[in-house]
Amino acid sequence: MPSKRRIYTPLPDASQVKKLAREININPSLATILVQRGIIDFNSAKDYFRPKLSDLHSPFLMKNMDKAVKRLTQAIEQKEKIMIYGDYDVDGTTSVALVYSFLQKICPDLLDFYTPDRYGEGYGISLKGIDEAKQKGISLIVALDCGIQARKQVIYAQKKEIDFIICDHHLPGKAIPEAIAVLDPKQKDCPYPYKELSGCGIGFKLMQAYAEAHHISLKNLYNQLDLLGLSISADIVPMTGENRILMFYGLQRINENPRLGIRVLIELAELNSSLTVTDLVFGIAPRINAAGRMIHAKNAIKLMTSQNQSEVEELAMTLNTENMKRQNLDRKITEEALQLIEVKKETENFSTVLAQKDWHKGVIGIVASRCVETYYRPTIILTENEKGEMTGSARSIRDFDIHGAISECSEFLTKFGGHHVAAGLSMKSENFLPFKQKFEAVCQNRLQKSDLVSPIRVDLKLDFSQITPKFYQILEQFAPFGPKNMRPVFETEKVVAPDVRLLNGKHLKMTLEQKNKKIEAIAFSMSEFYADILYGKSFSICYVIEENEYKGRRSLQLNIKNIQF
Repeated sequence: MPSKRRIYTPLPDASQVKKLAREININPSLATILVQRGIIDFNSAKDYFRPKLSDLHSPFLMKNMDKAVKRLTQAIEQKEKIMIYGDYDVDGTTSVALVYSFLQKICPDLLDFYTPDRYGEGYGISLKGIDEAKQKGISLIVALDCGIQARKQVIYAQKKEIDFIICDHHLPGKAIPEAIAVLDPKQKDCPYPYKELSGCGIGFKLMQAYAEAHHISLKNLYNQLDLLGLSISADIVPMTGENRILMFYGLQRINENPRLGIRVLIELAELNSSLTVTDLVFGIAPRINAAGRMIHAKNAIKLMTSQNQSEVEELAMTLNTENMKRQNLDRKITEEALQLIEVKKETENFSTVLAQKDWHKGVIGIVASRCVETYYRPTIILTENEKGEMTGSARSIRDFDIHGAISECSEFLTKFGGHHVAAGLSMKSENFLPFKQKFEAVCQNRLQKSDLVSPIRVDLKLDFSQITPKFYQILEQFAPFGPKNMRPVFETEKVVAPDVRLLNGKHLKMTLEQKNKKIEAIAFSMSEFYADILYGKSFSICYVIEENEYKGRRSLQLNIKNIQF
């Protein structure tokens, strides 16, 4: 396992910590972590620990929301046909399912949905989708999780007398499409207070605004929060502000009363009754994503909107099978990519940019993430079609704006878009080498060698004596966890292991001891430390605290993330 550099979260003002600990009656260590996360008084702690849907911002604070509601209202009142158009990933398909499900209660006969084929059309709004809308007599398209860069497509649609409402959360370009309304809080002049909603979150705000404008109960909209919870977890948006409120209630919905499609996927994934964000990210989201990666994303939307038990079970089985195929593909291509990095000595670079003709377009994003995990470089993985066009996925490292870096190389690209941490791009194959060279130069200019060592963020140093069931019980209330609100990572020094065992030749199962307090621990894929630990050397660890259940007995366990001697 590659070494990691430990990054310590700065300790906050001691008087502020003491004040918060007293106000909400928790120990200073937990209060320290809360203050680090901006929770500084009783009221902010109350909002954090007791999220309320009533604290969501008014959707009409979002630029153009009034225009969007007016046009949607007009379409429904005049019985115009409406197409709900979304991207083919989890965020896009849940967006379509949410808006479609909500509007079905209002205007079922007017609705159609569309998601582009990843291979035939690519990301975003396609001319083929607009042509199909025209053939079906559709005069309004509501685009979700895409469209902020679709200037030409909107003009094309206008010529066919089709209007657009764009609901996107990606970074806008220099010019905004001339749609009837563009909803994207990342527009520079948008006053909406929270900028980090998922694509599905923007669709939710549009439906919230429509409901409020027409005095419709929000109960039906809140019934869709299982979809929004899936979107927030899968799209790796910050788990702060509105996202945290929506994720809290989305998880509640998923655990208590999920829609049929999600319930069947939970059973197929053999997940337990109390699902977490991690369960959604690794258990449910890949199965939904498999539709767009391997066959067609419309299968995922049908799964999430159908009430027919046999249809849902058949669709879920199909997605499960396709996900297994996807796993085999991404394993194979990852091995090839890692081998290529070694052969081409890419490890000497500040970036990784690889391309192969036969790599499957549906898994290159996953492969890029695997390469980042292994070599920790800004990474772009591309595949090439028979027309000599390359399509790629980019994944970043900590604090590196990969979308900004790619935009500096835009003269070589036909299309690109995304976020600070992930992006997509297309180019002609003859531009591959000049793009690769320019991107490497940009990375060298923006990064230091030390930035290329994978970091582990440490929230706080802790003695084992502080780890108690009550400590853990309060810690679990920090959930739901995600970016900007990660599960706290602790460091403990001068630890020994009176008992250590090797599991499957690669994992360590240990009893650890520090200052006469013992606790069980697991360290995955850290067998290289076995000999040193066995011979009684003391070491320091970084870890998260978990609960382990064995034969009906629950006990606290440390999940080790880093070991240093």
